[in-house]
Amino acid sequence: MIVYLEAEFMIPDAHSLKEKRAVLQRMITRTKQKFNVSVAEIDHQNVWQRTKIAVVTVASSSAAADREIDHVLHFLQSNPSWELLEFSREYL
Repeated sequence: MIVYLEAEFMIPDAHSLKEKRAVLQRMITRTKQKFNVSVAEIDHQNVWQRTKIAVVTVASSSAAADREIDHVLHFLQSNPSWELLEFSREYL
């Protein structure tokens, strides 16, 4: 089972692309290290205070894939540097 997550975040304290990318790269790196997922920024690359990331996981069962994505989403939301605006999940 493949689960695809898109999550859009607001980074209110970012006042430049450099500040935004510091927050984003830190979270992407930590997420990849902590979970069995692939992560990439997919939208708003040139906007200071917004980002949209995609997270993908593959597992032998839908329950395992769902559980992994739930953990990732909770981890991403726990970062005080940004706020979750919206997210969507797809099963492939």
